[in-house]
Amino acid sequence: QVQLQESGPGLVNASQTLSLSCTVSGGSITSMYHAWTWIRQPPGKGLEWIGVILYDDTTYYAPSLKSRTSISRDTSKNQFSLQLTSVAPEDTAMYYCTNWIYWGQGTQVTVSS
Repeated sequence: QVQLQESGPGLVNASQTLSLSCTVSGGSITSMYHAWTWIRQPPGKGLEWIGVILYDDTTYYAPSLKSRTSISRDTSKNQFSLQLTSVAPEDTAMYYCTNWIYWGQGTQVTVSS
């Protein structure tokens, strides 16, 4: 069974960069069968797709976030990471990593103004 675990700071100051990592166990992030994805849910709102990194290191981002988002991976640690620059209070959300079959438990990120 694949397990995903998000990690990173729970509080980020506005205008700074949010950095989160997702550690994957029980499966390889180089597997061509999975799309390693970041999703967030702001308080009181629905899920928002942020972006994905594929087995060949190809990335795709939500158009609304593309200019501020970078997803990368460290195959030696079986991790993939999210960086979101120039954050604002509107980026406050629960952040999840997933391969669309298995989900991390989520990590709350609050952006302070």
